[in-house]
Amino acid sequence: MVRIFLTGYMGAGKTTLGKAFARRMDISFIDLDWYIEERFHKTVGELFTERGETGFRELERNMLHEVAEFENVVISTGGGTPCFFDNMDFMNQTGKTVFLDVYPDVLFRRLRVAKQQRPILQGKEDDELKVFIVQALEKRAPFYHQAQYVFNADELEDRWQIETSVQRLQQLLGL
Repeated sequence: MVRIFLTGYMGAGKTTLGKAFARRMDISFIDLDWYIEERFHKTVGELFTERGETGFRELERNMLHEVAEFENVVISTGGGTPCFFDNMDFMNQTGKTVFLDVYPDVLFRRLRVAKQQRPILQGKEDDELKVFIVQALEKRAPFYHQAQYVFNADELEDRWQIETSVQRLQQLLGL
């Protein structure tokens, strides 16, 4: 039985690497944010606005516990998931946890392009975005570093890099 939780900041490549890794392993892939959106027929942003951060984080925790029941699965968590409640401990107890570590400059490059799809980033100028990323990483680092494995995910820009990263992750996890 395989259950892998991918954690890391937005833009780290949790979905990109997670999908490719699950395909290689011939197991299921679940993006926790997508799972929540399908269950509640609302975007994460809408749920966040309606329930507030505390309400959303409680819902997220419940959904994390639900998907952790699945077997033979790669689960991409939301960027903040490990930072609330006992989520990181729970994931460490129920599966293998991998922190996708990405340099702030790489995150900036990725998120700068995807700003419009991420409400929390909209309207931020480049300098503001850089500071925002660095501050968020500093705040979340103690949680992310509780993962059982740390994986550098700087290189996920093309098929070859993704395939190479999948192979490296497979070796790291001994699968």
